[in-house]
Formats: sequence, structure tokens, C-alpha cells
Amino acid sequence: MELPEMWPTRQLQHAQISSALQTFSASVRNLPGASGNLARDTLAMQLVASLRREDYYRRVQERPVTARRADPNSGTFDAERAVAYHMQNGNVEEAAWLVFLMTHFARPASSGWLRLQQVYGRLGAGVWDWQTVSNNPQAMISWLAANWMNIGGKFGNHRKYESLRPNSNRSFGDVLLSYVGWIGPTGHQAFFAAKIQQTGNNPATIFDALYRSMSVKTFGRLAKFDYLALIGRYGIAPIEPGSAYFKGATGPASGARLLFTGSRTGAATEAQLQSWVDELDAHLHVGMAVMEDALCNWQKTPTAFVHFKG
Repeated sequence: MELPEMWPTRQLQHAQISSALQTFSASVRNLPGASGNLARDTLAMQLVASLRREDYYRRVQERPVTARRADPNSGTFDAERAVAYHMQNGNVEEAAWLVFLMTHFARPASSGWLRLQQVYGRLGAGVWDWQTVSNNPQAMISWLAANWMNIGGKFGNHRKYESLRPNSNRSFGDVLLSYVGWIGPTGHQAFFAAKIQQTGNNPATIFDALYRSMSVKTFGRLAKFDYLALIGRYGIAPIEPGSAYFKGATGPASGARLLFTGSRTGAATEAQLQSWVDELDAHLHVGMAVMEDALCNWQKTPTAFVHFKG
């Protein structure tokens, strides 16, 4: 199986991962869901795709980012680079706020960050920055209630049940108020620092404490995982997932069951799945964020690689 043409430098990595999966299955724990060459190579390709995504965030942060990239009304706004810009300029509050907006709106392949951009940029009439919103969240809620029908784009696939309609039972206003309440009046930097002080210096332990404390409306298992993974990727807080958080998971748990039992509904507890994934990661060294993402995408089409972007 060949990698997509735009990934010529990943051929060796793909071959190494596929070989490592085969070795693991033969010598450590059988992987019945990837016993065939096609399924194993497809899983290896999804792992490569997830690793590419992690590398992308690193590359974005390595290069200086211009202010225009962080301005939602500039015409060249890019959410990922906007977070990097704010971190490069010491504005942790705005960086973390944008991570929340990225997680809430997500990024559909069809319209990209358009919905986030138009909300964040007040439809060209300013910026709903963290200082403004945290001081008076109701102002943003009222603005959106008056303008929501003029907002373009879509929510991302993982957030497709969200709504901009002010009287929706999943309204942005409810989500925003719960987020502002979770972070608290002292802001993101102080909030994360306090959690580190309470928890210790282990990145996985801090991640877990934040995950368990996160009380943001409509943020289920995936949104909490995605938000915190981004907070870690950008260095906003020194965290990384030490678990795939299979409790409440659909895609990743189905992928793990398929891989280790041969069936998406195979008999295995969440603790068993995590233990087996830990074993596999000790062999592959890709990390839980990559493992969770790749297993979720692989189980959708286990013998035909599809590059999922949104």
C-alpha cells in the first residue's frame, strides 16, 4: 500500500510502523484486527497521519507568526497560527481562549475556520478577545443572539450537534458561561498554575486532573480531550494525555476492540483496552494523543486509508 503522493518523506516511517505492528503481534500480543497486510498497513498509515498532525503543530510554532495571522478580520487569519502568535508574544490568555474556540467550533473540511473567524471577529466589527469576554460574557452572548443568522460556515464533524441559535438547548451562551466559570476570574494562566500546584509535575497526572474537573457544557469526552491536548501542544500548560480515555469513547474504543479482539464489539473492559494500548505504545512510542486519533480513524475503514481532516 502506497502513501498519498503528498507524503513522500513518510514512506520509511510507514514501513517502520507497519513492521513494528507485525513484530508486536507476533511476540507481545496478538492483533487479530490487523492480522492481514492490508489492515496492518492501513493502521500504520493512520498512525503516520496522526503523527503528521502533531508535527504540523510543532512546525507552526517554530516559525515567527505575523499579527495578520491572528487578526480574524485581516483576510489571512489562521486559528492554529493565531494561537502560536499569541504564545510567541506572551499572551497566554488569548492563546488559551482561542484553543477553547477552536475546540467548540471545530474545523469542517468544507468551510475551515470560517465560523470561528466570523464569531471571533464580530463579523468584521472588532474582536471578541478574552479580556472583553471574560469581563462581560453577556455582551458576546447578546451580540451573537442578534447576529447568529449572518454567521457562515459550519461546525466541525465532532461538534455537529452544536447550534448558534440562542434558544437552543446547546446554545453557545450556555457553553461560554460554563467555560468562563470553569477558568475562573483570575484567567487561564493562574488557573493552570493552581492545578499544577495541586497536582504535581507529572504531565499525564495534570492532564487527568484537568480532564476530570472540566465542567463545560456540551463538552463530552472528545471535546475535553481535544481541548486539553491542544493546551499541551502549544505549551500553554505542561500536560499530555497518559490515557486514551476510553470511558465514554465511541470511535477510539471501537478501534481498540477491533485491533485487540478482532471485533468492534469484542469483550474487553475499558481498563483492559487501556492496558493493551499502553503495551502497544511502549513498542511504537507515538503517545496517547496519536494512538487515540489513529484508532478512531482506522476503525471507520480498516482496510482502506481515508485521510480525515475535519
